[in-house]
Formats: sequence, C-alpha cells, structure tokens
Amino acid sequence: MTVELNRQASRRTLGTEALLVLGLSLGQSAVYATVSIVAKLTAEGGLSNQTASLNTSQSARPYLDLTYQLLGIAFALLPVLLAVHLVNRDPGDAVRTLGLDGRRPASDLARGVGLTALIGLPGLALFWVAAQLGLNASLVPAALPDYWWAVPVLILAAFKNAILEEVIVVGYLVTRLRQLGWRVGVIIATSAVLRGSYHLYQGFGAFVGNVVMGIVFGYFFLRTRRVMPLIVAHTLLDIFAFVGYALLPREWFDWL
Repeated sequence: MTVELNRQASRRTLGTEALLVLGLSLGQSAVYATVSIVAKLTAEGGLSNQTASLNTSQSARPYLDLTYQLLGIAFALLPVLLAVHLVNRDPGDAVRTLGLDGRRPASDLARGVGLTALIGLPGLALFWVAAQLGLNASLVPAALPDYWWAVPVLILAAFKNAILEEVIVVGYLVTRLRQLGWRVGVIIATSAVLRGSYHLYQGFGAFVGNVVMGIVFGYFFLRTRRVMPLIVAHTLLDIFAFVGYALLPREWFDWL
C-alpha cells in the first residue's frame, strides 16, 4: 500500500491542529487569564485593589532563580517551533510564508519602530485612563530582585513574548484561518480578541488595548505577510515596559 505523503490537509485537520496549538500555548493562557480576572473581580476591594505581577522571582536562591527564568523562556518557545514545523508541511518554506526570514532587515526594523510608536503612546494613554477608572489591576511589569542578570533576563523575556505571540497569534493563526476560508474581518477580529483575552488578568483596559494592537498587527500581516516587524515592535514595547520599570524611579509608575 502506498501512502500519499503530499496530500493537502482537510479543513477538519487544519481546524483541529489550530485548536491543539492554541491549547498548548496562548489559548491556554487566555483561559487562565479569564479565571484570573473573575478572581480579581470577586476579591475583596475589587479589581483596582488587586495586583498583576509579571516576570516574578521563582526562587530565593539567585542562580536557581536564573535557571528557572531561562528554562521558562526556552520552553515557552516550543509551541512556536511546533507552529513553524506544522506550516512547513504546506507547500513552500514556512519561514518565508510567515515572514520570519532575514531578507529585509532594514525594512523590518523601520516598520517595527514605526509600529512601536503607533501602538506605544496611545497604549500608555489608554492604560492611564483605565487605571484612573479602576478598570485595571495594579500592574508590576518587572518583579525580579536586583540581581546582575535581571535586566538581561527581562530583555530575553521581551523577545520571548514577542516571538511567541506574533508567530502564533498572527502568523500561524491568520495563515490557518485563511486556509479554512474565513473572511478577512473575522480573521483579524479572532486574532485580536485572542490577544486581548490572554491579557485579561491585567484588567479590562489591558484587554481593550491589546485588542486594538491585535487589529493593527493582524491587518499589517495580511497586507505584508511579514511577522518580523511585529516581533521588532512587540520586543521594543516590552523592553521599554520591563526594563524601564526595573531601572527608573519607582514613583514614576505610581499611576500603574
């Protein structure tokens, strides 16, 4: 019996595959974030009196903490490798299909910086308004102790977040939904709402801000087929947030 290795995957197979990839990565995060926001809303004092901490310490022993941090970053990227591997079964090269190659470094960097400015300043304003209205939990972007390796780890965490989110929620998911025949508007909305959902643990302001970011990023990818500028923009945004919070005077962030 001859097995046909190059037959095109069915719609059912592609849909199941997408659900499994999301279930192992950011779809799972969205479920936990939804539970987290419910817990914060029902806690004493309400949402604004709760705290959402990112990049927290994993051990009181510095080098064990560093080990945990690096392992967490490395294993969090495995779903990205899985998504790229799965797209690579399609005709063509997955790296080029998703726009992850290095063919246009100057253009990708310039576009990424432009997206950073487009998203960053309005995003800060939205976050400030949400904080004043009590729609967000108090946010601690970086809660690592003052170790020598704290800033490098925060930068690596920024790269990890950017690669994980942009490859899976934009590159992979948009590609699969297009293959499933979904309408463009529905694809962008699905990607954007998923992005907002796994940020719900921070509050409703973070949800809205990330949905808007998801709409912009999804539209950009559909127009350019390039994920690299999105990774650049997301990395810069997270570095500003994580490293800025760690190094700048803490009173500058009282509004968070």
